[in-house]
Amino acid sequence: MEENRFFIKQLLCGIDVGRSDSSARQMANFIYLLGDRKTRECMVVDPAWDIDGILSVVRREDMKLTGALVTHYHPDHVGGEIFGLSITGLAELMEKQAVPIYVNKHEADGLRKITGVSKSDLKEMDSEETIRIGEIEVKFLHTPGHTPGSQCFRVKDCLIAGDTLFLQGCGRVDLPGGDSEEMYRTLTRRLSTIQGNVMLYPGHNYGGKGAASMDEVRGTNAYLQIHSLDDWLAIMGG
Repeated sequence: MEENRFFIKQLLCGIDVGRSDSSARQMANFIYLLGDRKTRECMVVDPAWDIDGILSVVRREDMKLTGALVTHYHPDHVGGEIFGLSITGLAELMEKQAVPIYVNKHEADGLRKITGVSKSDLKEMDSEETIRIGEIEVKFLHTPGHTPGSQCFRVKDCLIAGDTLFLQGCGRVDLPGGDSEEMYRTLTRRLSTIQGNVMLYPGHNYGGKGAASMDEVRGTNAYLQIHSLDDWLAIMGG
């Protein structure tokens, strides 16, 4: 397969899409398009804030949207109500261009409750399962802690991590469904085998840039340098 066949596009909310929405700019979510340049198929990761804008980018890139990948069910990633905000997301996407929604099996009930999408819209995934976008393989990694069904997507030498891991920091564990001990296990065990050359693409622009190698993240992210559960719980609570 040609090395440049894999298509990835990072969209920053408030800048690339949702430009007129000050809340989108403040939340600084990243949305991703992943696809196959040869077949022109793509899927969107965490569509929210500006569905029309996202679909406009898909058309501009001459791609066909074939699915939505959900890292977790928080409304700033999938749409819904949060902090007094009403955020567009999966429900609006399904009205405009219905596609399968790939969600971790532990997150499906919560996703339906938050977004109102139907069970028939969902493809419930387990850890280590794979799908293909064209000929590009996407591996699903269950990474609980931020929410029970948080998941990351491994595509070639890229890890799309949602709110599991940021360039600096990790997802909160004090929101409903958060689990501090599970987050520690995710960071120290489940993600410990990710190779250093793999590029981390986070769910928010909290690190001042869009991506970094796992080697760099491990060397600069203080949350990956806590070496005991007791120390972790003293910092993060539990």
